[in-house]
Amino acid sequence: MPTTEREPREGVTEAPVQSPAPDFALSERDVRRKRPPVLSFLLKLDTLRKGVRILALLTLDSFGIYLAILTALWLKAGILTGDWVARNQAVQTNELFDFAFLLTVLLFARSGLYSARGERPGLSRIVSSLAQVAFVALIYATASGSQFSSYYIFYGSLFFAVIYVSLLRRTYEKVTGVLLRAAGYQRRAVLVGTGQHIEAVGHALRDAAHPTVKVVGFISLTPRPNNGLLSLGTLDELAQVIHRHRIDEVIIADPEFPQPQAVELVDIAHSNGVRVRIAPSTMELLVHRAEFVPGEAVPLFELKPPVFEGFDYFVKRTFDLVMSSALLLVLSPVMAASALAVRFSSRGPVIYRSMRPGIGGAPFACLKFRTMYRDADQRQADLESLNEASGPLFKMRDDPRMTPVGRFLRRYSLDELPQLFNVVRGQMSLVGPRPLPERDFQRLEEWHKKRYLVTPGITGLWQVSGRSELDFDDLVRLDFLYLERWSVFLDLSILVKTVPAVFTRRGAF
Repeated sequence: MPTTEREPREGVTEAPVQSPAPDFALSERDVRRKRPPVLSFLLKLDTLRKGVRILALLTLDSFGIYLAILTALWLKAGILTGDWVARNQAVQTNELFDFAFLLTVLLFARSGLYSARGERPGLSRIVSSLAQVAFVALIYATASGSQFSSYYIFYGSLFFAVIYVSLLRRTYEKVTGVLLRAAGYQRRAVLVGTGQHIEAVGHALRDAAHPTVKVVGFISLTPRPNNGLLSLGTLDELAQVIHRHRIDEVIIADPEFPQPQAVELVDIAHSNGVRVRIAPSTMELLVHRAEFVPGEAVPLFELKPPVFEGFDYFVKRTFDLVMSSALLLVLSPVMAASALAVRFSSRGPVIYRSMRPGIGGAPFACLKFRTMYRDADQRQADLESLNEASGPLFKMRDDPRMTPVGRFLRRYSLDELPQLFNVVRGQMSLVGPRPLPERDFQRLEEWHKKRYLVTPGITGLWQVSGRSELDFDDLVRLDFLYLERWSVFLDLSILVKTVPAVFTRRGAF
């Protein structure tokens, strides 16, 4: 029998209809309502800190861009005319600076380089943005009919801008990081996912050299009480967990996290003003390289092999030739001094030709300044029990075969400089997987050998991501990650990062 609405009887007050309670707490006032004075003051302080951060970064960027243009003009004038007085180039620098800095600010802002510390991209985005600045400036100058004796000002300024801006920003990150750590600043995070993935991500964040994320605990769909972290409750209690533990961000640490729960989690976190981040899986890393395949019944994406062919190979080979030739010219005094030190410090050849597998496993002579005594290869077997490296690598901090000069050259990676000739010959690349000695190559597992699908390099992600401190399997995974994400900008950023990694001697032995 159909129901009809009933008029409320006179004198009888009906109870209001109760709607189901939402899974997360909603505010009972309009979020646009005027805030209390204390909260407004705190928000103003946050705005002030944001303004100071942006102003500091703008100041550093402006100084870096100005210095880059001035250095490029000064170097050109000095080489061509012998005028090494920098202030003589200040007038032309002032003429070029305003437009270059405006472009830099716009493209940096577009790339998120003035965002908060936890959201700000790294060196590769700085390099790519500066390259875009140089390209846009070149197009504008050409279109406006500007006349140049050469295009050196564009690539010269770009080269020095990458150095100056990246170093200034790195210094800023280091200094502010020290200040924040001294003040006890850490973002409080909760991990959400399944037990196995929570344990891996949690310990990785906790064991970082300078952790900026404090893992308060976890919420797991399949709790594991012995993972060394604190269980904070269930997913249904996320809103209460956020308020109770003053959580700043929620990290989804599970590549197979159920989609419906993920949508609910994001709604709860955002409604409580909390950032959501995801620890990516291998598949999510690979999908950046996927290409859409049209014309199929369902959307398909193809993962192509990481090979450098056609234009990509031409770009990388050109980059290697130009940069290695320039480095040989600039570093020739250092190489000459190193060669003389090796020659007069111990008996034996100056250059050691280490036969190593290259691309496809084909052997080639990898050139190095000799750092060991002449009988080093014969003494290898006697030292195997003292190996300090993981996996197939052989490393010793106090290798008795090392000469005093060789120890110094190894410490600052100067023994690798002759490999620039390998790059010119096409046997190596500036950036790529490091070629291993034959002894190490014979002990590789089959999946390790996939790193030999491409030309080996002088430096790579190994050298800028911990060097000898990392487990060998982690080093190989870094090689694979490099292959998946290769670009000229990535190569350039790795080269720039190699310099501080060498001078800080992190993990080098």
